[in-house]
Amino acid sequence: MKLIIAIVHDEDSGKLTDKLSKNSIPVTKLASTGGFLRAGNVTLMIGTDDDKVDEVLEIVKSVCKSRKEVVAPATVSMATAISWPIEVTVGGATIFVLDIDRFEKV
Repeated sequence: MKLIIAIVHDEDSGKLTDKLSKNSIPVTKLASTGGFLRAGNVTLMIGTDDDKVDEVLEIVKSVCKSRKEVVAPATVSMATAISWPIEVTVGGATIFVLDIDRFEKV
């Protein structure tokens, strides 16, 4: 048994959870916040059998694509204030696959 933790962009989460559900893959969705842009993220917890890990990863990769966005950064400090928009890469996914010693559903 494996636990897949996938941190994805908020915009991708709805489509991803729908696609996982259509493939009979149960998922738990947790709201989270990214550090650099302080933008909304979603952390998905997916418990699955070892033989379904590759299927889950392919679904995540097919939905969560990296893309460029122009953002107006917040002022870091008075000495290093940035007032013009910058282009950053958002989206994609950060994925952790963990071994599970024991699973119980009560």
